[in-house]
Amino acid sequence: MNGIIKSISFIFHPIFMPLFGLCFYFWKSPKFFPQDLIRAKFISILILTVILPVLIYLLLKTLGKVKSVYLKTTQERILPLLINATITFLVIKRVLPSSQIIELYYFFIGILISTMSCLLLAYLEYKASIHMIAISGVFTFAIALALHFSININGSLSLFAIITGAVATSRLSLKAHTTKEILIGTLIGVAPQFTLLGYWL
Repeated sequence: MNGIIKSISFIFHPIFMPLFGLCFYFWKSPKFFPQDLIRAKFISILILTVILPVLIYLLLKTLGKVKSVYLKTTQERILPLLINATITFLVIKRVLPSSQIIELYYFFIGILISTMSCLLLAYLEYKASIHMIAISGVFTFAIALALHFSININGSLSLFAIITGAVATSRLSLKAHTTKEILIGTLIGVAPQFTLLGYWL
């Protein structure tokens, strides 16, 4: 059972969530996009939000700046979050500008706001759940897509709800966070995505 709980935390690690949101958008969007464009965006986001952060993490671990991929202390979180915010800003400016795909542009704006909020809390020595920030942000984006395109994706949304609950349960079971930290993380993930709906919904 402990192995399953740890697997949930790893599979739905925050590092994968921006790419997951991108894939979900292209999967469910009724808009037509050339395959070359989809491939280019996928590869760009994969490199910038998954591969590059992994390489940076390995460097930081070698230098003794972080001890675990889960960034258990607030001090460990500051530099990775700052780097992640920089990468997200680069994605917004170069990969997904508002003139191309407005929904994904604001999705990543929401990610940037959530990251900066989590960074601020880390400076204040408060540890919100980054796992919950990530999964709840994608979940909110999925709900917004259903409303925006008037599409029935209730099955996917139900699965999202189950996954979100499973992630919260896994973080609590592993004693990585308190209930309050889980709730704060969820709020930080949901609030920016929800607030930005008025710009594209």
